[in-house]
Amino acid sequence: MYTNSDKTKSNIIAYFNRIGYKGSTNVSLETLSQLQECHIYTVPYENLDILNGVPLSLEIKNLFNKIVTRNRGGYCFELNALFGWLLQSLGFEVTNYFARFWRDELITPAKRRHQVLGVKVEGVHYLCDVGVGGPSPLRPIKITNDLVNEQNGEYYKLKYDTYFGWILYEKKRGEWSKIYSFTEEPQQSQDYTTTSFWCENSEDSPFIKSAKVAIRTTVGRNTIADKEFRIFTPESVRVFVPKTSEEYNKALHTHFGITLNDKLL
Repeated sequence: MYTNSDKTKSNIIAYFNRIGYKGSTNVSLETLSQLQECHIYTVPYENLDILNGVPLSLEIKNLFNKIVTRNRGGYCFELNALFGWLLQSLGFEVTNYFARFWRDELITPAKRRHQVLGVKVEGVHYLCDVGVGGPSPLRPIKITNDLVNEQNGEYYKLKYDTYFGWILYEKKRGEWSKIYSFTEEPQQSQDYTTTSFWCENSEDSPFIKSAKVAIRTTVGRNTIADKEFRIFTPESVRVFVPKTSEEYNKALHTHFGITLNDKLL
């Protein structure tokens, strides 16, 4: 079900084309699941504008231009903001949350710097997220305690903590480890502006130090860590470092669909 103006309808269609979605627009768990999965397979996580000194905008019209029109990616504050707009435009009940990112941290993270979405559909609350650089659920996770979700051979669960709220876990090598935690305190879009500015500009931000690019593929994952490309398949991992800026940007387009028109890295 579409809402609002003809402009919104045309933008929804353009968004569907961007992520290759051809399913129903009914407000249902099936629709939500298919939209999230399509998004994760087609829109990369990337911090290249930050590295190139291009200021980020969290305004929906600017995010739409970047991600849909210009075929770029983004990081959580960009990707989940625009995905949330799409879901709301289709009639889904969406709430924005702030999350604390735990993966690869040795101590309690000092800052909440991740945006996630709570979506109520068919009377049930789900966690949705299309803005994680590492492996994360392809499909929505029901917000309930200790329910194990198997998705394409990967395992996730939410566990409630009285201090940190809901903690999303992944099972790796037989052990459960934290990805991030969030509390169910609704956030406004402007609540993310200050933290996003910190991510873009602080000397302590992990986003200003090197390239972080990732996308799922039907056979694995493609990632970039600084200049190193890693192409994961079930059989192997191909690692290479382009020798020139031209080679880098050609590989960027080949493996992530990204064309940098502003500046070569």
